[in-house]
Amino acid sequence: MDLAYIPSPSTGVINLGPIPLRGYAFCIIIGVFVAVWYGNKRWIARGGTAGTVADIAVWAVPFGLVGGRLYHVITDYQLYFSEGENWVDAFKIWEGGLGIWGAIALGAVGAWIGCRRRGIPLPAYADAIAPGIALAQAIGRWGNWFNQELYGKPTDLPWALKITESTNREAGLYHPTFLYESLWCVGVAVLVVWADRRFKLGHGRAFALYVAAYCAGRVWTEYLRVDEAHHILGLRLNVWTAIIVFLLAVTYIVISARIRPGREEIVEPKAEKTEKAGEADGVELSDDDVVDGEPEDAAPDADTDTDTAADTAADTDVEHGAGNGAGSAAKG
Repeated sequence: MDLAYIPSPSTGVINLGPIPLRGYAFCIIIGVFVAVWYGNKRWIARGGTAGTVADIAVWAVPFGLVGGRLYHVITDYQLYFSEGENWVDAFKIWEGGLGIWGAIALGAVGAWIGCRRRGIPLPAYADAIAPGIALAQAIGRWGNWFNQELYGKPTDLPWALKITESTNREAGLYHPTFLYESLWCVGVAVLVVWADRRFKLGHGRAFALYVAAYCAGRVWTEYLRVDEAHHILGLRLNVWTAIIVFLLAVTYIVISARIRPGREEIVEPKAEKTEKAGEADGVELSDDDVVDGEPEDAAPDADTDTDTAADTAADTDVEHGAGNGAGSAAKG
């Protein structure tokens, strides 16, 4: 008799009247909001303006969803285009099936478009949102729990996952690989935040660290999985993908550190112009003085003479010069 195990939901859908609320989609949406929220905090700490992360996410998220689905459909084409299968199911993203590799790759294209439109360096943006992406993955993995999918090998451990019988799955107790990967992603986020503070990572190295750390964990969680997958030389396709991407990420960190050591001093030219405009007027702008990245009209204090205003502006220049190299914000 099994005394302890993790139960699976009886259904992955909650009907709110005529509107179905799917657990998988709900987890993805929450993950996106967390990534944008935390990425915004880190971006502001790096010297950027509030709202920039969300504006670029408008491009990155749709591209990422399309890329994630494309990767899944291409690598598991037999689930949709084999004899007896319905190819229309390839569009049913709410039933599960997003490949993180395709999501990050095509999502980066969307982020590049958004960054280019605002004159922002993509590596700096990627560094800011890297821990948030890891947290989004940690939350998103719980969508697999709602769908009772991507579990591991049979086990009798106290934290085994109970799977109910259904089409293409057998009832039993299995390794909860969704939970393993979720916890691993939380650890990756903590690692990136710590390393970013400790080593002042810049020019995309914080993002590369996230990629490398995630791939290291994906190798062993992928090894435990028992769902159908293509194999190359005895290893699952996603294991090979993780190994290759891990090596590329580590190589980037090493080469980037040699070519571009340190961190970007300016991550958003628009924010820098706003600061300089305020300094030229002899007034230090607060967050309330900036609307959509542009300073509101401000006038210097009538009691402040010209020499004092100049000295204040000079001191402020020094402070901002140091501040632009400060570390990332603490985890929210």
